[in-house]
Amino acid sequence: MRRPPPACQGVVPPVNEPSHAVFLSYASQDAEAAQRICEALRVAGIEVWFDQSALRGGDVWDQTIRKQIKTCVLFIPVISRHTHERDEGYFRLEWKLAVDRSHLMTTNKAFLLPVVVDNTREDDENVPDRFRDIHWTRLPGGETPPAFVERVRRLVSPEPSQGPTMTAIPAAPGSAATPLTRKRVATPRWSKQALPMVLAVVVAGALAYFAIDKFWMSKHAASPPTPPTAPASAAPAVFAPPPHSIAVLPFVNMSGDKEQEYFSDGLTEELLNSLARINELQVAARTSAFSFKGKDVDIGTIARRLNVASVLEGSVRRGGQKIRITAQLNNAVTGFHVWSQTYDRNLSDVLAVQTEIANAVASALKVTLLGDVAAKVEVGGTRNPAAFDAYLRASKLYREFQNDEDLEAVIAGYTEAIRLDPQYALAYADRSLSFNIFGADFPVSPGARDDYFNKAQVDARKAIALAPDLAQGHLALASAFQSILDFTRALEEYQRALALEPGNARLSRNYGVFAVLMGQTEAGLAAARHAVALDPLNPDNRYMLGLALLSARRPHEAIAAFEDARALTPNDVWVRVWLGMAYYESGNFQGARAVCESLQPAKDFRRLFCLALTYDKLGRHADAETQFAQYRASPISGGAAIWYAMIYAQWGDTARSLDWLETALRQRDPFLQYVKTSRSFDPLRKEPRFQAIERELKFPSN
Repeated sequence: MRRPPPACQGVVPPVNEPSHAVFLSYASQDAEAAQRICEALRVAGIEVWFDQSALRGGDVWDQTIRKQIKTCVLFIPVISRHTHERDEGYFRLEWKLAVDRSHLMTTNKAFLLPVVVDNTREDDENVPDRFRDIHWTRLPGGETPPAFVERVRRLVSPEPSQGPTMTAIPAAPGSAATPLTRKRVATPRWSKQALPMVLAVVVAGALAYFAIDKFWMSKHAASPPTPPTAPASAAPAVFAPPPHSIAVLPFVNMSGDKEQEYFSDGLTEELLNSLARINELQVAARTSAFSFKGKDVDIGTIARRLNVASVLEGSVRRGGQKIRITAQLNNAVTGFHVWSQTYDRNLSDVLAVQTEIANAVASALKVTLLGDVAAKVEVGGTRNPAAFDAYLRASKLYREFQNDEDLEAVIAGYTEAIRLDPQYALAYADRSLSFNIFGADFPVSPGARDDYFNKAQVDARKAIALAPDLAQGHLALASAFQSILDFTRALEEYQRALALEPGNARLSRNYGVFAVLMGQTEAGLAAARHAVALDPLNPDNRYMLGLALLSARRPHEAIAAFEDARALTPNDVWVRVWLGMAYYESGNFQGARAVCESLQPAKDFRRLFCLALTYDKLGRHADAETQFAQYRASPISGGAAIWYAMIYAQWGDTARSLDWLETALRQRDPFLQYVKTSRSFDPLRKEPRFQAIERELKFPSN
């Protein structure tokens, strides 16, 4: 029979507070890893139960184990290649007993907490199906970060858990994530060709909006969205939402034609954005609200998961140039219906209907409105029904595009909207953002890239000229300035956009990472965290918070944020990559190696980049050279100079690193924005050539 490691041996203490105990189940070959986990939890004052070393099997031992599993608050199965290879073992009985108990629990009880100590895949067929349904926490070699310990501590605290039974990792404090299937993020930016470059940013601790919002499109192209498992702290223990907070659920398409879904969804999003422009309201962002689409979830549950006091729902029926919109507002705290109204209008009156609904909602919530609500709601919009229709179609394509052909169709859609209404400021702003993506992602030559960046600037300026108070226009101009390395003006435009629309989650997360990258750490982290609060079910926000924390050189906190993102999107390759690189930055190179080696296939450029860095730190220099050679040989277009510079800097090859940095400067590589704060370049900071590059880039002063 297996014997617990020395630090965790001894008779199991009496069950004084069974609701606070953790049962750690492991195969004997994983004793060392289990010991590390046990020690980390016990140091934090968490009671951990092992089988008693004095017992050698038999009925007494069997009864003790059964009692422990029946009364523990958390069951942590340690998964590894050893458990995979063993067809028999007492741990398998422990797993069965725990799974059987979990079936008797409510869905919002966190009990099973699988951890994996090597690169065993999450689809391992030799673990119970129940485990495979749950997000696994990776603790390579049993190395247990403080973030995991803190989360276990929160789960075993006296407060009743609000997390789902199959939850593994709770969210950061104050979050409100929940296990719901989500749609593809609405702001994809960069392509597969550019993605490998981003990996170095985590090494650098300097990934910003420019490297994230643009990359999310291809990140999801490589990893299709799957039903996420939310962090265990998804719902707050006490439901006390802000009084002027609201979620807008997707309005139901009543047209009898599924092809009209784009219209009902688009109209809902426009209404949501209109309400978000009213500074006195806190509006749950699109990804979180739309994650409930088509699901039989009651209003109270939705409100608790989004931490909002009110929920707006409705339906849209379209016939020719006529529309009928029905809207209903519910008080999620009391459960009472507050207000409802049906609007029969011409399509040309859609903007006016948005204003009417916004006014009615604000009045029902007793919001003191400042200024002209109609001006805020209708800013940048159109009264041309054909232009509005073209815009909604283009916006749907924008949320879903995968490649350059898709993006061309997006741009064509916005161009058609502009042709139909040359005063449509919002269409100019979104076409500007699309041009900026094209310039960053797809053109091979610097000349083609610059042409798209110039078009992005022209459209952004046109949007602002038509609607000076349109936050989306200032976001577009900020992105354009960022692309051409005009950091000071980019920062100014971000700040102007935030002043106009502080409730915009996308804007908050983009500004947040960029601000950290520019050295404005606290303001940037506050904005990134605000994005999570506004859109708690959007894994992108937690993902980007992790990147902001890496830029701020807080790798342990970044690990927690990436774990939260992975809880929402368990199969997302990029989240796993960032998690591995966060381990790298924390100095846990074995942990980084284990995570990066788990990526498949073996010649995946993300794996190659990660291991080129990690193997070098582990003293495996020949292996690192091999990985880097394969990385450079991979079919990656775009400017790779700065990423080569990062690798050489980390390897201690100062001359080559500076050569590649100077090449990037000649090419005006947009990724040069990482130079100011990137940890990867720390070995170069005293070099005169490096200091000359910094001066040339003209970073804003803090």
